[in-house]
Formats: sequence, structure tokens, C-alpha cells
Amino acid sequence: MKIMVVGGGGREHAIIKKIKESPLADKIYALPGNGGIAEDAECVAIGAKEIDKIVDFAVSKKIDYAIVAPDDPLVLGAVDALNEAGIPCFGPRANAAIIEGSKIFSKNLMKKYGIPTAQYEVFTEKEAALKYLEDAPIPTVIKADGLALGKGVVIAMTREEAIDAVKSMMEDKVFGDSGSKIVIEEFLTGPEVSVLSFTDGKTVVPMVSSMDHKRALDGDKGLNTGGMGTIAPNPYYTDAIADVCMREIFLPTINAMNAEGRTFKGCLYFGLMLTANGPKVIEYNCRFGDPETQVVLPLLDGDLLEIMQACTNGTLADMDVKFKSQAACCVIMASDGYPGKYSGGFEITRDTGIDGEVYVAGAKLADGKLLTAGGRVLGVVAIGDNLGKAIDKAYANVQKVHFDNAFFRKDIGQKAMAVFSEN
Repeated sequence: MKIMVVGGGGREHAIIKKIKESPLADKIYALPGNGGIAEDAECVAIGAKEIDKIVDFAVSKKIDYAIVAPDDPLVLGAVDALNEAGIPCFGPRANAAIIEGSKIFSKNLMKKYGIPTAQYEVFTEKEAALKYLEDAPIPTVIKADGLALGKGVVIAMTREEAIDAVKSMMEDKVFGDSGSKIVIEEFLTGPEVSVLSFTDGKTVVPMVSSMDHKRALDGDKGLNTGGMGTIAPNPYYTDAIADVCMREIFLPTINAMNAEGRTFKGCLYFGLMLTANGPKVIEYNCRFGDPETQVVLPLLDGDLLEIMQACTNGTLADMDVKFKSQAACCVIMASDGYPGKYSGGFEITRDTGIDGEVYVAGAKLADGKLLTAGGRVLGVVAIGDNLGKAIDKAYANVQKVHFDNAFFRKDIGQKAMAVFSEN
């Protein structure tokens, strides 16, 4: 089969490396890919949001199956356009991708169908939002309605921060049109858990749980980022909690989308908070998370391409989806200064003897050399028989990867290790 993967980050590199294991995959194209992905697929200089060009390329190359990985092309209707051209895809159509594309839609969906989430109010006018904040409980959470590269959420610890967030979104348009409507919601507390799931619109199969580390600096300090590392499984996510989530969140969400005429097929990501009143949904994503994918897929014990096709074909119930009873750790190597200003163009080199995977996110090829070209540059991953071993191996791998200006957190997985030691 000729496979096309839309996207060009670390998540896409993890997907491509896993798909390469399938005997079904003869040729893999990445649109646009990156300098590291070029080792595992043929990269084509077509952007992930250039839907017409993506379709034209797929038709010209007689692509057998397409995987649309990022949120933007999914929300823009890439799967719809490819399907209309006769190309089967992994990923939701636009009317289902709205579950991530509009936070207002997803919050209203949960309210309508009784899916547990934080209490909230929706605002389309700045003055009304500011008036509400005069008496709103603090801390509070301010969310831009639309996509904002994962950065459209502000946790306001003071009333002044909340007011500034509303003004920056609705007046200053820091997130463009995505912030023209906002959600102000209740501040929840508890451990956060990411659960990616395969679904064909009827059956939902959760993948192994994971824990992201969003803050730039050790000790969960510094600015929010796209994610500085992940571990899997998440020790807070017990079998008992998983049963509650399946019963009260996962299946009800799939059923709600069906009831709305928005059948969801692909990877549905549940961002959860385990509160004192039970698990609640913080957010939905309509695709694989990044960098959660980098720890989840190495633990998948099976053919990812077959599972994806089952999601597309409505036969997921016939698949025996298994995960290894091991642990994984991903340490993001970033450019110093990220998520603020940073420099690029530094050569990336690797020593021999890396025991794991190095997924490339922000790098380009120039004169045969791999150069840094992004904030998050690499995801260095290892698996082990337990989390402690996976963490140790991942950090040993980090020492074998080199580029000037490299920056990474030193404490990925330590919060999870503390949970294990308590138990």
C-alpha cells in the first residue's frame, strides 16, 4: 500500500515509524514531513493546510490510504476532501473534528448529554465577559473558542490575570479569530491524565494512558509549552477510574456525536482531570496528542496500520488491540528560549548505542546535515520494564544526542515516580 501522512512534527514521525513496521506499508509519503522524517518517508513540500494540493498529490500518486494527523487540516475538512476524491482516511470529517475546533461546541455537547466537565459560561462580547469576571470565582480558566496551536487557554490565578486574558483574546486578538468567542470555566483541581483512543464511531478502544509535562522548567515552573515530555502509563489512572471513564465519558461522547449526526472516526483524545468528584473532561482533541503519541505508540503491541483501517472501515470491534505491559518516557529536547524566542540552524548529531527512539519535530536537512529548525526539536524516547527504568534509559539517550542551544527538563516522570513510591 502507498500511504500518505499529513503533518510534519514529532507526532507524525512517531506515527510513520510505527506504520513502517506494518507489512502492508510499501511506500510512505509525508506532507510536508521534516528533516528527520526524511529518514523514514519521502517528504513532499506541501503544507498540512494546503488541502487542494494534498488531494491533487494523493490522486496523482494513487495513494491507497491517508492519515491526517494535525488538528488544522482535520477541522478544515481534509478528510472530507480526500474521501470525495476516493481516498480512504484515518481521521474525522470536519463536522466531527469540531469537537476540538470549537470549545463552545464541545462544552455545549457535554452539557446536553450529561458528560462530566467544568461549569462554564460562553461570551461573544468583551464587555459581558468582563462584567461576569467582577464576581466570578477565582482562580478561573479562560479559553479561546477556536484552535490556537494548543496555547488558547489561560489559567488565571488572580482577577487581574483573568481580565488581561479576556482583553488579549477578544480585544488584542492574540489568537486571531479563535478568540472572538471565549469560554470562562470553573477551575478544577486534581491529577491530569491524557487518554488517546481509537474509534470507528461505534466502538472505542482507549490506548495506554499518559502524563504530559506542559511547563518549560523543572518543578512545573515557567511558561506553558506544547509539552516538554511525557510518560506512560499514568499512575493516577487506575483500572477502577478507567471503568468510570468508559461508562461516563468515552462511550457517552461517541454516542453523543452520533446523536448529533457527527460520527467520529479516528483518534479521539480525552484530556481528563481526576477531581475529588470523579473524572471530568478538560478538553477533547480530534487527533493524536503531541508528545503523548511518542510514548503511547512505542507501547502498542500490534499493527497500527491495520487498527487505523479498522477505524475507517467500522470493524474496530473485530480487532484485538494490545499494549505492552511496560512503561515509556519521552524527554523533549528543545531550543533554549522556547517557548519564547530562540535561535536555530544548529547541527544535530547522535552517538551510537541509543536504546530507544529519537522522534524529530523541528529540524531541516541542509547539505546533508540535520539542523535545528523549531522550538521543540526532538523527542527522545525509551521503554523499560517499569517507569524508573524507562526514565533512566531516556535520559541516557539524551546524553547521546547533541546540538548547540539544547534545553530539556531534568525531571520528566518524577511526579509519577512519587505516586508509585506512595503506593
